Amino acid sequence: MRKTGNTISRRGFATVLAAGLLATGLAACSNSDTGGDGGDGGDGKIVLGFSQVGAESGWRTANTNSIKEAAAAAGIELKFDDAQQKQENQIKAIRNYIQQKVDVIAFSPVVESGWDTVLKEAKDAGIPVILTDRAVDSADKSLYKTFLGSDFVKEGRLSGEWLVEQTKSATGPVNIVELQGTTGSAPANDRKKGFAEAIAANPNLKIIASQSGDFTRAGGKQVMEQFLKANPKIDVLFAHNDDMGLGALEAITAAGKVPGKDITIITVDAVKDGMQALADGKFNFIAECSPLLGPQLMDLAKKVHAGEQVPPRIETEETTFTQEQAKEALPNRKY
Repeated sequence: MRKTGNTISRRGFATVLAAGLLATGLAACSNSDTGGDGGDGGDGKIVLGFSQVGAESGWRTANTNSIKEAAAAAGIELKFDDAQQKQENQIKAIRNYIQQKVDVIAFSPVVESGWDTVLKEAKDAGIPVILTDRAVDSADKSLYKTFLGSDFVKEGRLSGEWLVEQTKSATGPVNIVELQGTTGSAPANDRKKGFAEAIAANPNLKIIASQSGDFTRAGGKQVMEQFLKANPKIDVLFAHNDDMGLGALEAITAAGKVPGKDITIITVDAVKDGMQALADGKFNFIAECSPLLGPQLMDLAKKVHAGEQVPPRIETEETTFTQEQAKEALPNRKY
């Protein structure tokens, strides 16, 4: 470009102006309200940033594997983060995804509350958010596109309804202890609510102790040991997931009691180890909560990235299992 002193020639000025306009036009074409301006890394792939709760249970491991396998099958680039059951880690991961300008963010919230600020940051950046497995309690539903997961209240209710049916001939008190999931999490809150509503139909059913085992086997064993020491008569255990129930089995056996007979055990999830315990008669009833959300999540990621409308809530189809049903289902169980 020629200069005469401090003056740019007219032809040079026109060239600079045209180049500037072209660059602006190209930038505008590469931007969208769903994907930012650099999410696909230049190869056309959708980039999905996913923050997982952690690896606290067999269910969570199966859920993570489903998401990773489905992303690879769908041709989606997955940026994965393990929050190790800490909300601050998830918030940091989501902010990193925003900074990286991914196309879509999905996460399974550690707890229900405290997400509005970071979700607004994602919305302001034009990155759609999908909630998986667990919901948030935000009053502003525009901060995320959809929720994909289970009806936790229903799982608790089905567990309670089965117990009501099993104890309908009881003439005296039936003492129940409850192993809750992570304090403040959606599945813990909702399963507790559904179970309590269902057992209210029988005044003989009474929850005498309820405490969090944090969805882990170690937590389930530790809390069950405390329950057994503090309560000489326990008739029923309701565990918010299989892993806590499996941990509780160890404590019950160590206390000289027979799980499934001396203490009726109800759990939620239906992972292989839990189903085996049910088939063996150590558990008595399981309400299913499927972890295989990967294919549905990838389908939703593609739709929200394309700007398509999706339902605000999508629930997975699930069932319940008794001992005989567990025996039938086990040979073909995928998780």
